[in-house]
Amino acid sequence: MSRPPTFIPPPCARARVLGTERGDFAVLDAAPPAPVRATVLMLPGYTGSKEDFIALLEPLCAAGYRVVAADGRGQYESRGTDRQETYAQGELARDVLAQAAALGCGDGELHLLGHSLGGQIARAAVLLDATAFRSLTLMSSGPAEVVAAQRDKVKMLSDALSVLTMGEVWEAMRALDPPQDADTGDGADMRHRWLAHHPAQLIATGAQLAAEPDRVDELAAVGLPVHVLSGERDEVWPVELFDSMARRLGARRTTIAGAEHSPNTARPLETAEALAAFWDGLPAV
Repeated sequence: MSRPPTFIPPPCARARVLGTERGDFAVLDAAPPAPVRATVLMLPGYTGSKEDFIALLEPLCAAGYRVVAADGRGQYESRGTDRQETYAQGELARDVLAQAAALGCGDGELHLLGHSLGGQIARAAVLLDATAFRSLTLMSSGPAEVVAAQRDKVKMLSDALSVLTMGEVWEAMRALDPPQDADTGDGADMRHRWLAHHPAQLIATGAQLAAEPDRVDELAAVGLPVHVLSGERDEVWPVELFDSMARRLGARRTTIAGAEHSPNTARPLETAEALAAFWDGLPAV
């Protein structure tokens, strides 16, 4: 579970609702002083939220980028339903396309970034319609299903969510936390976020992570510039898979030293620098 350094947006950002043809989504919208180089739409991972990108907002704004980080359907502050079919990957991908349309960016002015599960949803959106996007960044998001140990964890969580309340599951997870993680000072915010998630969303997207097919060749055929970024260690997908995926895509590859599955929270300045360098280096459209 990603642990943002704070749940309070920086001065450059405001929390608002992004209205789309597929419903309303809670976002953090961070805008630099004019001129704006481009806009970036960011999608969080499994059990995460838009707040996972908070530490990236100020440095990316300083580099001239507007950042819109969104809670997906049923995540934290975005409304969801109790029906698992509403969280099918294709439905979530269409939500992303609707968010992109609502942002109203011109050609070549919208970059898409997804962290972990968010990366696979972002990939699905691009495969549906890449025309809205200038580039795709896959942050700690692998080519197919998660490793066996993570599949076991997802199944255990889904089984628990089927019979227990969100509060009961939270207490069980905290009891299993390593001692160094059990009291980080962010417990109230983390618990509040967890309780706001829809269980159906977690069950449905967890199943996606455990069964996602390899669609790298499909993505390569689209021809969109891709950036594969990760930490130097990762327990969800082996780092070697990120390396091979980048080669198959002909993508830019960045490894953030000292980071694991969430470089956005562990090494935000280095991550923001790498992201801006990628976007800055793309040829004009």
